[in-house]
Amino acid sequence: MNYQILKRIVENQVAKFESISENQWKKKLSDEKWSKKEILGHLCDSAFTNIRRFIITQYKENENIVYDQNHWVKAQNYQNTPILDIINLWKYLNLQIVNIIENIPDELLDNICDTTKSEKQSFTLRFIIEDYINHLNHHLKVINNDKI
Repeated sequence: MNYQILKRIVENQVAKFESISENQWKKKLSDEKWSKKEILGHLCDSAFTNIRRFIITQYKENENIVYDQNHWVKAQNYQNTPILDIINLWKYLNLQIVNIIENIPDELLDNICDTTKSEKQSFTLRFIIEDYINHLNHHLKVINNDKI
């Protein structure tokens, strides 16, 4: 796995976060939509969940590891958390993911994890890692969009 991709994303993105004003971080288009702060918080929650997946799937296959993103964002109260705290949390969670991915033996990348809430769907550890990075990039594009 190319863990260096994730490391570069983290390094580049932290610098970009500095150019976003506090008002831009807090702005919500509607009560139902997340602010940029909440989106970044969601990425922290995703990192928490995927750290569990990346570790547990190495020694226990088919473990069901899910989370309800809306409940997590609300419970964590990201909208009222200082943005620097969220940025630092996101940064260090992702650097820990880099460390985990870097140390996964190749023969364990085909181990299976169940990531679904209802209908069972299982994915390889390799797929979950790639999907994590794609998910991260998707949300970072939204955060970096000046129109929100």
